[in-house]
Amino acid sequence: MATSEVQTVHTGADKAKLAAAIVLLLGSFVAFYLLSSRGALAQWAALIVGVVAAVVVFGVSESGRQLVAFGRDSWREVKKVVWPARKEAIQMTAYVFAFVLVMSLFLWLTDKTVEWLFYDLILGWRK
Repeated sequence: MATSEVQTVHTGADKAKLAAAIVLLLGSFVAFYLLSSRGALAQWAALIVGVVAAVVVFGVSESGRQLVAFGRDSWREVKKVVWPARKEAIQMTAYVFAFVLVMSLFLWLTDKTVEWLFYDLILGWRK
């Protein structure tokens, strides 16, 4: 059984960075709505600047660095995947559609058989 140790050690500075990122993000949304009288350009500028600042502050935190490292590792793993050729993909798709068709026919037949058994033979509701 694989065991993985999860370490959630956050320093006070790291928590402050995360809090600052959240405050910047919320502040950018508030500024967007408060600057409605100044025009759309001011609204969108405040929103974009606030969101970018929040992303930068989050990026320098430990959680942000871990997220970036996770993204890099994920991309590295995606590059290792051997993708099927077009012919193989089409064949597998056809197999899936055929299986779905067979299963839907089987379930429909089962449903109609049970319906006939209960309503016509046992209960006698349909005459």
